[in-house]
Formats: sequence, C-alpha cells, structure tokens
Amino acid sequence: MLSSFWVLLVLSAVIAGAGIVADSTATVIGAMIVAPLMRPILGTACAIVLSRRRQLVANMLLVVSGATTVVAVGWLLGLTVPLDVVADTNSQVAGRVSPRLIDLISALATGVVGAYALTRSDVADSLPGVAIAISLVPPLAVVGLTLESGSPDEALGALLLFGTNVAAIIATGTAVLLIARLREAAHRAGAEVGVLAGRTLAIVAGSIILVAVPLAVGSRNVVQEQTAVAAARPVAQKWAADQGWTVTDVFLRAGVLHIVSIGRPPEADAESLRAALDRAGLADTDVDVTLVVGGSVVLPAG
Repeated sequence: MLSSFWVLLVLSAVIAGAGIVADSTATVIGAMIVAPLMRPILGTACAIVLSRRRQLVANMLLVVSGATTVVAVGWLLGLTVPLDVVADTNSQVAGRVSPRLIDLISALATGVVGAYALTRSDVADSLPGVAIAISLVPPLAVVGLTLESGSPDEALGALLLFGTNVAAIIATGTAVLLIARLREAAHRAGAEVGVLAGRTLAIVAGSIILVAVPLAVGSRNVVQEQTAVAAARPVAQKWAADQGWTVTDVFLRAGVLHIVSIGRPPEADAESLRAALDRAGLADTDVDVTLVVGGSVVLPAG
C-alpha cells in the first residue's frame, strides 16, 4: 500500500513540475488525478472522528513527508530549467502564489464532496473530479520550483494554498463523517473508537481561521491592485493617445504601478502622466513607466 503511494506521489510530482515548467494546464490536471495525497488527508479526518491518536499521527506524518518529497522533486526539476520559473513568466505559477478567500471556499466545498464520496459508494465515481478540483501536488511543485528560482515569497504563497486545501479537507471531512455517524457505525462493527474531545474539534476549526486571515489579506490586496489598475488604465491610455503613443500593459506589482507604452520618437512626456495619475487619486502610488521607442525600417532586396 505504502509503496504504491510513494510511486504515485513521485510520478505525480514529476508530472506536475513538468506541466508547470511547460505552462501546460492539461499536464497539471493529469498530475492532480494521479496524486494520492487525498487519501492520508481524509484518513486524518477519519482518525479525528474515531479519536485514534496513532492513526492520526501516522496520517499526518505521511502528509508532511509526502509534501516535502514533492517540494524536493520540484526543486530538482528547477535545476534542469535554464530560466527561472516564476509568476512573471508562467501562468501556472501565477495562479498559485496569491491565494484568496475564494480559494478557501472552493477547498471547503471540495472537501465536503470528497468526504461524502467516502460515505456513499454510489458517488465514489466523483473522486477523480475532486482530485482535479482540489489542488494538492501542483502548489507543492510550485514551492520547489520558485525556491530554486530564488523567489521565497512566491513559494510561501504556494505553500499557503496547499495548507489551505489540507485544512479545508480535514475540517469538512471531519464534519461530514460526524454527520454520517461514522462513530456509531464503528461501534456497531466492534471497531476501536476513542473519546472525541471538544478541544480536538476546536483545533480543527481553528486551523480554518488560521489560514483565513492571510487569505483575507491576500484578497484585500488583490482588490486594491485591481482598483488601482482600473483607475490608472484610462488615464494612461488618454495620456498616450494625446502624444501619439499606445499603452500595451498596465499592472501593479509589489506596490508599484507599471505602465508600458510604445511609440515613435520623440519619447512621450512621462512627467505629464505622473500629474494625470495624481489627479486621478493615485498620488500615493509609485509608478514605473517603460517607454519603448519603435519604428519600421525598409530593407530592399539586393
């Protein structure tokens, strides 16, 4: 049993890492289906409900050691790539390094489905869909790849996404198994059932609150960034149009508003853009303007 777990885990880590490096969504989805991490996580929820401390420790150790292995595989794959695998150049990384509250909501719902599928044989066929919906191995592969690329902040964001998903699966799995009367069924079957302390349930609930705080901060930051970009874009476009230039990109990164514009000589007046942005309520935002002077040259044959 454990041998198949480790074989599937390493293979899913390689597939996920390769899919992220290649920026291939289909390949990453394949890794989600193969990944076996859902088993020990749901096993943790089952151990909590049945109050089996030894089973709980064994499952948690398997989750932690498995997660560490995936991170290591991602880091090793990063060594084979000549370019850095970071959010700026890879959409698979960008989608996993800034988790938000909506990710927690999604993980909670997915955890309910996974636990419910365990209690009902008629819905067990939905488990592959659960594996796709809950992102476990890909964020860990991102942690390894971004660490190797020298981006610890992005690695921390991806690790937070993984932790969010694990906490959500354990919490909702515990709730669903309690509602499904797993303890009573185990009693009737003569299985070992310990005393379920309220403190244990409080710790499970507290883990959700623990991950919700940084996710709420991330959500707020995303909203602020989107608001700033939405306010800056029309101002930048008008400024560029007045000077015969074109704005090609407007984005906010690390608190700095970046505006990329292209046009023919002479260079556009960036100071007038600063004044326009100040009038639009962005006086407290640092701005980095990239002016790309372009043109065309005819090179006749011969």
